[in-house]
Amino acid sequence: MDVKTFSLGDFELQNGKVLPDAVIAYKTFGEAGLPAVLYPSWFSGAISDNEWLVGKDKTLDPGRYFIIITALFGNGQSTSPSNSDISPFPDVSFYDNVRAQHQLMGHLGVKHLRAVLGWSMGAAQTFQWATQYPDFMDICVPFCGSAKTSLHNQVFLEGVKSALLAAKGCTSAGSIQGRVETTDRKWTEKEKDVGLKAFGRGYAGWGFSQAFYRHELFKKHYGAADLEEFMKSFWEKWALSKDPENLLVMLHTWQAGDVSRQEPYNGDFEKAMKAIKARILVLPSKTDLYFPPEDSEYEVQCMGDNASLDVYPSIWGHWAGGPPGNMEDVKWLDERLRKVFDEAPRRDVS
Repeated sequence: MDVKTFSLGDFELQNGKVLPDAVIAYKTFGEAGLPAVLYPSWFSGAISDNEWLVGKDKTLDPGRYFIIITALFGNGQSTSPSNSDISPFPDVSFYDNVRAQHQLMGHLGVKHLRAVLGWSMGAAQTFQWATQYPDFMDICVPFCGSAKTSLHNQVFLEGVKSALLAAKGCTSAGSIQGRVETTDRKWTEKEKDVGLKAFGRGYAGWGFSQAFYRHELFKKHYGAADLEEFMKSFWEKWALSKDPENLLVMLHTWQAGDVSRQEPYNGDFEKAMKAIKARILVLPSKTDLYFPPEDSEYEVQCMGDNASLDVYPSIWGHWAGGPPGNMEDVKWLDERLRKVFDEAPRRDVS
């Protein structure tokens, strides 16, 4: 099946603004009558970038589950600056993305999910689902992500955001505060090239761990002759494939991430964590530089007995949970998914 879109109409956002003629992009695997699994996309990722975890030899087997991969607002497939004339593009929250996904579930006839899972911003959406619609799923598995974007994580994002904006002669207005720009104009091709390359190089020190670079794993796994080739062939290539305004939309969503910013929690993070009813397995990477295990440990401590934590024993940093560079981490993740899928009871919410 190809990527499809579901019309949301004029979609009112959490901040009161409206996304006109909004659509959410998605792709499904398996038959609609099977237990449903939702697998949202991550920062900059296309729907196809999630497909490595789906297959007959994986826990996410289309022969056993109806798997739905959804795209974030701003990723270029769901409503985004790059595929619409919306300018300025309004700020979008994780709450907005999950509410759109919930509407899609209604369209697909899904009344209950066996599981929600995701990497990075997909993990944030998993936490959002667990607190926004706590009775809708049996299982949640967020990997390499958080329920609330930490201050240190916001600092990292401010760095790459500022590098990107500088190419256009703009500055950041602060974390979660957009930009300072005197005129509303399109990016020139030169500005895109300079800004996106800077964005990629800024990101390079965060996505993989110190140990990944120390052991020069970019040579073995990505075929780069040296560090500079890796910076160009992996990081610059990744960034140059993106639209700068799309990145800024998703970056805001990420920076503003906080599951307690909704009713009935009203900023009480521990209350939001305690409200999770699903069996939740939180999987950080021990070497993740912006979602460290310590943050995940605190989140799990705030939850009930339905929560558990397991740490990727990986030196791949944040990429331990991402599109596979090494199959050991994929195997580790899939084994834990299989175990929780097999063991977690089905919740009777009728």
